[in-house]
Amino acid sequence: MSASNSQNQRIAVIGLGSMGYGMATSLKRAGHALIGCDVSADAVARFVKDGGAGATSPAGAAKDADIVVSVVVNAAQTETILFGKDGAAETMPKDSVFISSATMDPDVARRLAKQLEATGRHYLDAPISGGAQRAAQGELTILASGSPAAFAKARPALDAMAAKLYELGDAAGQGAAFKMINQLLAGVHIAAASEAMAFAAKQGLDIRKVYEVITASAGNSWMFENRMPHVLDGDYTPRSAVEIFVKDLGIIQDMARSARFPVPVSAAALQMFLMTSAAGMGRDDDASVARMYAQVTGVKLPGDK
Repeated sequence: MSASNSQNQRIAVIGLGSMGYGMATSLKRAGHALIGCDVSADAVARFVKDGGAGATSPAGAAKDADIVVSVVVNAAQTETILFGKDGAAETMPKDSVFISSATMDPDVARRLAKQLEATGRHYLDAPISGGAQRAAQGELTILASGSPAAFAKARPALDAMAAKLYELGDAAGQGAAFKMINQLLAGVHIAAASEAMAFAAKQGLDIRKVYEVITASAGNSWMFENRMPHVLDGDYTPRSAVEIFVKDLGIIQDMARSARFPVPVSAAALQMFLMTSAAGMGRDDDASVARMYAQVTGVKLPGDK
């Protein structure tokens, strides 16, 4: 790393939810000067109490920042942060970089990058994977694409936030496309795991023993191993909500339709997440797909009243 990139930077983190807060913590630990912004005043107050600075708008946070890290849910929120009222693009210094962490359609990532780059700032398309705990430990996987200049400007932040950084191309959109392939698999695997666990309960099997057997067998997946303990504990506190996969598998369908490419397995998974959301569990943990199966089929799972 060159000397110019190794010094401490002024970094704005916009979006202080569980992921953004963890990423800000990692950046602060690396010695950078942090300013945080969130729609929740409580989140900003907590951030200030923990030693960061606070801002009331993206424009306020981005003023004088070398790097702006956006950690929001989707493309619409990302666009609002950049180009909405009091948006970051108004105040970001020339030659600074915007790191976009939201999962979105690659076409939208390309459009936002083009719009920001036209103003003399850089855009790094950098979706993330790893969850809140890894965010706080600075051990995220980041799937990034953008110009060499965007990577160079973003490097100090990327070094602090990521255990694995994949550099996937020299233009925005590639990072987003890689992330969508991951989300296709993740969504299908959660839906399949939920279906299998509820079906096992219908067979009268001891589902704790099912978990033990499957995690030692060829049918296991990372999502089965990670999500099915939520079903065993009857605990659907959202680590990642059902609505995330309603959104992400929906983006997959849009991309596939545009490309005239059939995706019947992820289409079926999307319907299971939609059904779970429609049943009132959209904000609950995504393992709630198993609960939806249980409700439809009269199966009892742990935690059922």
